[in-house]
Amino acid sequence: MKPGPLNLITDVAGLVVGNAEDHAVKTGTTVLTSKQPFTAAVHVMGGAPGTRETDLLAPDRTVQQVHALVLSGGSALGLSAASGVADAMRARGQGLDVAGQIVPIVPAAIVFDLVNGGDKDWSVNPYPALGEAALSAASDTFDLGTAGAGTGATTAGLKGGLGSASVVLPSGVTVGALVVVNALGSATVDDGPHFWAAPFELGDEFGGRGPAAAYDPLPFATKHGLRNAATTIAIVATDAALDQAQATRVATAAHDGMARALVPSHTPSDGDLVFAAATGARALADPAGDLLEIGHAAALCLSRAIARGVFHATGAKADPFPTWQDRFA
Repeated sequence: MKPGPLNLITDVAGLVVGNAEDHAVKTGTTVLTSKQPFTAAVHVMGGAPGTRETDLLAPDRTVQQVHALVLSGGSALGLSAASGVADAMRARGQGLDVAGQIVPIVPAAIVFDLVNGGDKDWSVNPYPALGEAALSAASDTFDLGTAGAGTGATTAGLKGGLGSASVVLPSGVTVGALVVVNALGSATVDDGPHFWAAPFELGDEFGGRGPAAAYDPLPFATKHGLRNAATTIAIVATDAALDQAQATRVATAAHDGMARALVPSHTPSDGDLVFAAATGARALADPAGDLLEIGHAAALCLSRAIARGVFHATGAKADPFPTWQDRFA
């Protein structure tokens, strides 16, 4: 198994990602988009999700493709980042043509980062502008860690962040993941440097420490006083030709990767959610077998992306937790 050339979700040809941050507020927005609409689906496992336009991603809905997916900080206030993206896309003429009106389809999900030490006393909601700025910055390369929607993210005892990873399957299909790691639980074992995702690491992409020699799964670490300041949201993507039902299965399978990399995950205080995106560039030779392999690869990529998001986080004034680099590098 090997990553794509960038080891980012943008190794899926045609996809680009943009970040925008406000470091004073300690928050940001991340946008995944493409010149062409793409098939998208979603699966929610957490108990406290915050979303926009996810109902239309069910396989029985009329609209089968979207124009962008948005991940944002800000809790429910951050959902307005998608409005900034949609307004900017409409101005470009990019969207669904409905009776001569251009309507961009922009589903979104948010994390709660409102108690992370940043200045939240704004007079104007910053998220529409952050969404527009993230869209303008979209490229095949982008920063990880304290960037985009991962700017204000935290985990149990360590700063969280924005992570990404990819893999190229023997069939030639590319699979990637993009994640905002803002979990109630921990990405590392006990109080040490070893990532739960270590068995799936490729090379030294998040430090090369390997698995912990031993661990006690109970009691588990949480944010304690920041117990409601949680949620991990992700996008997994592939260049395979998937319909919306198949993409939903991939999103569902990818949650395994979240559970392997964050302990605990999918809690009542997390709004854990995975979008799946498929560009359709590669036909499936064996639909049943290929779908199984793509779902498994999506889970592996998501585990690795979660560890990379925490590994690459950088510190800032008034952070509630140290970074992995501060403690263990």
